[in-house]
Amino acid sequence: MVKDLFERIQDNKGPLGKWASQAEGYFVFPKLEGKLGPRMNFQGKEVLNWSINDYLGLATHPEVLKADAEAAAEFGAAYPMGARMMSGHTDWHEQLEKELAAFVNKEAAYLLNFGYQGMVSTIDALVTKNDVIVYDVDSHACIIDGVRLHMGKRFTYKHNDIESFEKNLQRATKMAEEQNGGILVITEGVFGMRGQQGKLKEIVALKEKYNFRLLVDDAHGFGTLGKTGAGAGEEQGIQDGIDVYFSTFAKSMASIGAFIAADQDIIDYLKYNLRSQMFAKSLPMILVKGALKRLDLLRSNPGLKDKLWENVDRLQGGLKERGFNIGDTNTCVTPVYLEGSVPEAMIMVNDLRENYGIFLSIVVYPVIPKGIILLRVIPTASHTFEDIDVTLSSFEAIRAKLVDGTYKKVADANLVDMDAK
Repeated sequence: MVKDLFERIQDNKGPLGKWASQAEGYFVFPKLEGKLGPRMNFQGKEVLNWSINDYLGLATHPEVLKADAEAAAEFGAAYPMGARMMSGHTDWHEQLEKELAAFVNKEAAYLLNFGYQGMVSTIDALVTKNDVIVYDVDSHACIIDGVRLHMGKRFTYKHNDIESFEKNLQRATKMAEEQNGGILVITEGVFGMRGQQGKLKEIVALKEKYNFRLLVDDAHGFGTLGKTGAGAGEEQGIQDGIDVYFSTFAKSMASIGAFIAADQDIIDYLKYNLRSQMFAKSLPMILVKGALKRLDLLRSNPGLKDKLWENVDRLQGGLKERGFNIGDTNTCVTPVYLEGSVPEAMIMVNDLRENYGIFLSIVVYPVIPKGIILLRVIPTASHTFEDIDVTLSSFEAIRAKLVDGTYKKVADANLVDMDAK
């Protein structure tokens, strides 16, 4: 008997979906309203917002808003129509690609409509079934989904563990030799949950011993790391060792879109083999012209990055002084690790928002291990020292309630433990 395809979906909502009836609209899929920035409105109240990746504060920069508005007035939302290979190619797309390539010190670049979709398609285009992929186990979901498309072998190594990386590289080398294939190594410039930089320098150093190519997702490093803001590769002095550099516009560039950068012959190949771009409408001119202005500000106004890092240092330093565990982050991403259950986390976040006016992202199982609550704080250049100090005091208050069992009592009385069902 053939089962109803939807039976599984109706019976098992998934590790996050099972909380939907209690969480949706507040803990997940919340609605932040008002002008983008550190102060926004949530359910009718002003909150101090630590949950947007507008690292450099470009989302509401006057020059950016002006460029966006002028592009919208001149071109509308549709231009250019069609995929770039057919009818959607312009001089402006080419100019943005040239400027992005120069900014990250690569020969050429290619625009992508979306970061997530672009990474999936890039991985798919770079490898065949005879090739082997080696990637960090903590890689972003877009990398995981790209690897899932791979019809050949793949190996994961322990997060940022070079010994584990080399062991798996040895396994991959043997497999690739047997199959007459190559090796693609994938990691991140900055891991968006823990805030650690990928160990790019150590990985690149192994290129002298093993024959592999390196793809780096630097979504959180672009604009925030390196002397010029060119990312984690520049920060670690190994940008030349990155064979394919990827970043999105959704973080420091405060927009939509992404790009890959590499040697000219690699970009030429990808332009004709990236299925997600070949068969998708061209990136609209509003976004292209807007990205050019944002990139210009990245280059011409280093004070934006300086202010960001002043805030990062004050926030992370303040957390450490107060005894909070922020792991070993060495980037702007600021994780605060606490111990507690999912129900306790829900009550704690409710308290933060309703009584302290603090809005931030909460990460729980299955993204991180059971029993751990991760408060993910994203400082930006737009935050003030006062914002930081208020937040530090609020964190001390909620930690005390978590430790003394206040949140557990409230959770036990008000929330259904879905794991117990």
